[in-house]
Amino acid sequence: MKICFFCDSIFSIGGVQKVLAVIAIELSKVHDVTILTMDDVSAKDLNMYSLKESNIHIKFFNFTETNNWDYFTHAPFSGAYKKFLIHNRFTSYLYSLSSFPRKRRMQLIRILNEENYDIIIGVHAFLSIKLATIRKKLNTKKVIGWMHNSYQAFFENNPAYLDGLKSHFKFQMNKLNDIIVLTKTDAELYKKNLGLETKVIYNPVTITASGICNIESKTFLSVGRMSYKHKGFDILIKAFTLFCKSNKDWKLNIVGDGPEKENLEQLIKNCKMEERIKIFPFTQDIQKYYSEASVYILSSRWEGFPLVLMEALSFGLPIIASDIPVCKELLDDKSFCVLFKNEDINALAMNMLLYAKSESLRIYSDKALAFVKHENNIQSIMFNWEKIINN
Repeated sequence: MKICFFCDSIFSIGGVQKVLAVIAIELSKVHDVTILTMDDVSAKDLNMYSLKESNIHIKFFNFTETNNWDYFTHAPFSGAYKKFLIHNRFTSYLYSLSSFPRKRRMQLIRILNEENYDIIIGVHAFLSIKLATIRKKLNTKKVIGWMHNSYQAFFENNPAYLDGLKSHFKFQMNKLNDIIVLTKTDAELYKKNLGLETKVIYNPVTITASGICNIESKTFLSVGRMSYKHKGFDILIKAFTLFCKSNKDWKLNIVGDGPEKENLEQLIKNCKMEERIKIFPFTQDIQKYYSEASVYILSSRWEGFPLVLMEALSFGLPIIASDIPVCKELLDDKSFCVLFKNEDINALAMNMLLYAKSESLRIYSDKALAFVKHENNIQSIMFNWEKIINN
């Protein structure tokens, strides 16, 4: 099979990029796999995610700049669709044309058709919608949309990633052959609210643990991109500050970068926690931080499928996590994990105290290792991918 993944980026640090690389590399062992990326060519680094050792073809693509004529003839309808117009199949069709001008549509059709791919996979919602718009023009057996965030993030958050586009998503995604989502919870929501049938494939563990965590280090760890509200690092910092009123030993390490980094650093200063909370930049050697930690904390307000949880578990880290749907689906009844009410600072602080005083962290660690050994392993996940590809 000739398979093409169409993505925004593969040469940058992020969970989507990690998962894409792992899945593409595994598929390339038996299929002819291309990643069509919108990265700048100068960003090319085949050492990222072991792409250099793989059989994957990398192709670069960028849409042509829109001219003033395209902008002023298309933008007004796009704005009106989101705010004023009735959302039906016809207005959705018109919006698909106004938000994706003809020059760009033809450009994408041309580059995808010239290789005669058997399967084209849109990585994430925005590019999947674009593929749906041009589906009839694509000379391929199957087009798949692969969602990398939760239903909540796309449609229910304020602001939502697909704000004003819920009906458009419904009408356009019906044109695809398959839609892949990350959790059973999401699959139920897509079916109930949009009438869309989806397939569930969990994300795999994307790193091989080089050791196990250090239960004795008295260190909490959290990892993720520092974007507005998403990972809840503000909640974590405030909860840890409250925790420190009753504990003088434990520290908190946060690994990540992003637009909210300065605000988080200022929050740490305001809380007078500079000595006990440290922020470290993203690194390819993230294993170092997992192996030095005692407990992993996921304070996210929402998630699609948090890779960091599976990575942390592969190092045997006990987990404290917000009770968002994906965490409840994966970990609700697990003894090595405690869930706290989403955005509840007091509840998070209380659970941090509970774990800091616990004499069972080593037992929890052993159970975490046993769990991750049998869950989300690459063999079972690739079996599900092959079923969809070969159906």
